[in-house]
Amino acid sequence: MFPPLSPTILSDRKHLRQQLRRTRRALSAAAQKQAAHGLYRQLSQHPWFRRARHIALYLASDGEISPHLVMQHAMQRGKAVYLPVISRWPQRHMVFQRIDGTTRWRNNRFGLREPVPDASRQRPLWTLDLLCLPLVGFDAQGERLGMGGGFYDRALAACSLPLPPLLGLAHACQQVERLPQAPWDMPLDAVVTEQLWLDFRRGA
Repeated sequence: MFPPLSPTILSDRKHLRQQLRRTRRALSAAAQKQAAHGLYRQLSQHPWFRRARHIALYLASDGEISPHLVMQHAMQRGKAVYLPVISRWPQRHMVFQRIDGTTRWRNNRFGLREPVPDASRQRPLWTLDLLCLPLVGFDAQGERLGMGGGFYDRALAACSLPLPPLLGLAHACQQVERLPQAPWDMPLDAVVTEQLWLDFRRGA
């Protein structure tokens, strides 16, 4: 059990999350389309992506940068693509499930589209080759600010075996100088935006 955050840090994280969500939601449809193409160019030729056979991605919402072109490219190249699925119980549990042309879909309790749960198509985190995470904000130290639900943090913390590379996907405008940290935050190995790739691994 982690100690509670101070009221100041909680307030800072809340306000920063609100500000950054407004910033990415303010991007026009044309800017979002251009960002998706930029993300595709940055990621599709990178060795992490080219070597990976099992890749976790996400369906963009709330102004998130969209990896849909990356997803299409991965599936065309015969890679297995997985999306997060939030369980009804326990309420904070998240797994990753493979998708293809036969996948059935539903809206989860947040109104977000996800695959209908099928345990036979789910894969443990440690067996993935690359985990691409959405985020609200990031800094130059590789810290990630999520939506506040803690789904990714809990899933990562529950994994007792070595994790795959953790790659944050973001608009360049989501970078801040320094994020107020929480003890449960899992640092990223890298962040890729429509403009550049930032590698945070020690000694990389």
